[in-house]
Amino acid sequence: MKDYVKVVGGGLAGSEVALYLAKRGVKVKLYDIKPNKFTPCHHSAGFAELVCSNSLKSNDVFGNACGLLKEEMRLIGSAIISAADKTAVPAGKALAVNRELFSAQITEEIKNDENIEVISEEITDIDREDITVIATGPLTTPALAEKIAQITGSCPYFFDAAAPIVDGESIDRENSFVSDRYGEAGKGDYVNCPLNKEQYDGFVEELLNAKRAELHDFEDDKVFDGCMPIEVMAGRGRDTLRFGPMKPTGLTDPKTGRWPYACVQLRKENVAGDSYNIVGFQTNLLFSEQKRVLSIIPALKNAEYFRYGVMHKNTYVKSPGILASDYSLIGSPNVYFAGQITGVEGYVESAASGLTVAVNVYRKLRGMPPVSFGNSTVIGALASYISTENPDFQPMNANYGILEPTEKHIRDKAARKAYFAERSLNIIKKYREELL
Repeated sequence: MKDYVKVVGGGLAGSEVALYLAKRGVKVKLYDIKPNKFTPCHHSAGFAELVCSNSLKSNDVFGNACGLLKEEMRLIGSAIISAADKTAVPAGKALAVNRELFSAQITEEIKNDENIEVISEEITDIDREDITVIATGPLTTPALAEKIAQITGSCPYFFDAAAPIVDGESIDRENSFVSDRYGEAGKGDYVNCPLNKEQYDGFVEELLNAKRAELHDFEDDKVFDGCMPIEVMAGRGRDTLRFGPMKPTGLTDPKTGRWPYACVQLRKENVAGDSYNIVGFQTNLLFSEQKRVLSIIPALKNAEYFRYGVMHKNTYVKSPGILASDYSLIGSPNVYFAGQITGVEGYVESAASGLTVAVNVYRKLRGMPPVSFGNSTVIGALASYISTENPDFQPMNANYGILEPTEKHIRDKAARKAYFAERSLNIIKKYREELL
């Protein structure tokens, strides 16, 4: 066996694996196609590039499953969550980051670690003898995806999308207001763009008739619900957007003293607030159509865009029966998969799978058995989800539904969530001294 671990892919999961091992003295060869090549959605040469939202979702440890997952990862020693905490931008209860600083932080750590050798090269085959981690994400190159399909028997996919990013100076402040949901107007981290019924109806009508970019194999039923394009949502009912990304609940317009009929939220991309992400507005419209349709929103009538929304094909492994709970390939235990390619969905979940892989690769190198964090932790429940037989297997976010039920029924939702958190963190803390 070689004296290094081979990690293929420098996204969130691959970076997590490389840094965890390197900090513990393990030599790593990190392969990535960048900067020699780029996927359709990658633009930066740096590692851990965020291609969709800049939000890592809720930071509420005791009230949200993804917030709990982040705290579990902090305790285990996650480089990704540490970098996110260092590069955070105001986003209410969410952990959002300056995506450029976040990637730069991870890239600097990787390039300055003497135990990591970075190799810009496309990998098209899988070494099944030596320890290899496949963390190429949902944008795996066609040649490697074909090889994975040969080994695993299939390589399903779904379509994912990213939202546009707006130049902050081009937002019409007369037709918008600053407030978090249920917050005091003038105070908060979100710019809100209200619409009345006539404006909303006009927006939906134009959205439904707008021209989309053509995508090979694209079908509406292959779109992941968590990143559904706004035009697909609008096609499911006139009010779908009003109960989704344009929900006005808790957003009091200071001009009227009431909640608007519909409302678009803009979230800061950086602390300076000179660029904003349109929350939940993933889209596959042609760029010219995005600018035209979004200009119907009064606050965005003269908006300029740093980046338009795009859609891309996400590849993943149908993991049950293929991957074990430590994310190793059944029948080839030296091969591990990590990240969204395993069937976990989301930035944090992808990094969490990488952290689980890193912990278990390190233990293997020390001659120790794999660790299972168990279904009472979110990180352990995700590992269990991807490795448990499921005829209707679909990519999965962190959620309370995958956790081991409470030992006794707790009717109050807040109390039940707090119990889940306390139980989980107590388990993780028992591992902490051994894993750090």
